[in-house]
Amino acid sequence: MQALFVHGMGRSPLSGMPLLWRLKRHGVTVSSFFYTVTFQDFKSIEARLCKKIVRVANAGEYILVGHSLGGVLIRSALAALPPGTRLPSRIFVLGSPVRPSRIAKYLSRNLLFRIATRDCGQLLSSEERMQRIAPSQVPTTSFVGTHGLYGKMSPFGDEINDGVVSASEVAANWITEEVQVPVVHSWMPSSKQISQLIIERLPNSELTSSNTDPADSHH
Repeated sequence: MQALFVHGMGRSPLSGMPLLWRLKRHGVTVSSFFYTVTFQDFKSIEARLCKKIVRVANAGEYILVGHSLGGVLIRSALAALPPGTRLPSRIFVLGSPVRPSRIAKYLSRNLLFRIATRDCGQLLSSEERMQRIAPSQVPTTSFVGTHGLYGKMSPFGDEINDGVVSASEVAANWITEEVQVPVVHSWMPSSKQISQLIIERLPNSELTSSNTDPADSHH
């Protein structure tokens, strides 16, 4: 089994290292995909991701893990794969919007945000463009963070959120499984709980009970 991690906007593959390390400890071959929204538009990133997925698919069974914009890129890339490409056995999306982000909409008027995020930032604020991103055609687990800000000071009011996206912004009827986790948006790829939940959903042959997280041991 292989796992390919796609990071979120403004992050890097380093953000997924805790997750990938834990997967590797359970016998999974891991890799990451890097992009930068400041210098690349969404379609050019998607085209590169398609090529990366094809290489992974040619090597055997695999899963895809996408954090935030990474999950949007994964869905778009899967729909653009060459015919006959092996599809992932499952995709895992971490705080990944399926409709426009209200924070991206608000920040889209900010010059610094527009310069830093360019085309991808505009995509996340666009109803039309987000609707054009294809739904997943494979089993999909969506992790929803719940440790955001609530109340009058929150842009989400009393709605469940992770500080960046709300539960309604990551919900869709094509999602196979939705799992709420007590974590903020930025720390989702680092969450030990999310790592364990992903591992539990891998084929049993991938699980190695003797492997432990060093955080659990001081020997």
